[in-house]
Amino acid sequence: MTSDVQMITLPNGTSAWLVTGYEAAQQALSDRRLSKVLKAEELGLEPELAGSMLRMMMFLDPPDHTRLRRLISATFTARRVEALRPRIEQMTAEMLDAIAAHETVDLIKTFAYPLPLQVICELLGVPVEDRIEFRDWSAIVAAGPARQHEMPHALARVLKRIRALLADRTAHPGDDLLSGLLAAREEDDRLSEDELTSMVFMLLIAGHETTVNLIGNGVFVLLDDRDRWIRLRDEPELLPTAIEEFIRYESPVATATQRRTTEAIELGGRSIPAGSRVMVSLAEANRDGARFQDAGELRLDRAQNPHLGFGHGLHYCLGAPLARLQGQVVFTALMTRFPHLELAVPAEEVGRRSDFQRGVTRLPVRLHGGH
Repeated sequence: MTSDVQMITLPNGTSAWLVTGYEAAQQALSDRRLSKVLKAEELGLEPELAGSMLRMMMFLDPPDHTRLRRLISATFTARRVEALRPRIEQMTAEMLDAIAAHETVDLIKTFAYPLPLQVICELLGVPVEDRIEFRDWSAIVAAGPARQHEMPHALARVLKRIRALLADRTAHPGDDLLSGLLAAREEDDRLSEDELTSMVFMLLIAGHETTVNLIGNGVFVLLDDRDRWIRLRDEPELLPTAIEEFIRYESPVATATQRRTTEAIELGGRSIPAGSRVMVSLAEANRDGARFQDAGELRLDRAQNPHLGFGHGLHYCLGAPLARLQGQVVFTALMTRFPHLELAVPAEEVGRRSDFQRGVTRLPVRLHGGH
């Protein structure tokens, strides 16, 4: 029997403990003895650059994490997210209009990739002329180790643009999230410049790439078995549970960002020494048969679905409401506009990511299928 916690060797030759079972993953994601602080040398970054880009919640422990989350949550509110719905619906409709005349398109390139980028840039107030560059830079960062040699240059360019945007909003405040973050304060506490640049960077990356994967994975699993597509199209009331199931069944993030033990701990029946690297496989934990009935099956009506796709504990994804909102808008619009959508190639020819993100890179579809 394979353990839920195993020692593995990473491509760079270093060792880590890989957590694959749901119960152990849930513990690892919430255990404060596992630190998320990331050091500059681990990414090969100069200290100045790291300080400006890594002061983000996902790489901090309490009390720093607690303070930042409190300040940011006051600005990144459910009300602000929900207020985006009409604009997301408009952007979605415009993109679908643009591809409607075609018989076959790559849905990732033409829709699933550009839409979340537009949404997060709209939320932040990033000018249209900067969005292509941000897309290219975020692709390098999201690839992780596969493109690590490109990361210092990409991060330096991102930092320069973010600082310019923040300077502009300082001089000319608006009603966007950037302006809100600049104004966020609690008594005498407010975000420092490094915290601001790090937060904007995190929102650009985390708020974009993972939503691309949610859309691409969801469309693919529906079209790979078109009975699923037909059922969801005909029973739209299933959409909220279907979106949660897409996230569980094809986790948009394969592995959570790494943690290190600050002291020796017991995890999944294994003794892990202090200073050990721990990696949590969200994809494996979300298909743990000990936690989910018929874990290897996609069930659109799975009512009880405590998946770990958005993490767990104090690092639970701040952007989960925005991802869910985009999912609701996108799948509703696709099924209304293209009810006969179908794959244009065999399922095995659909491109898949191989980095720590988990998604579809190429998804040729026929917009006006015959079914």
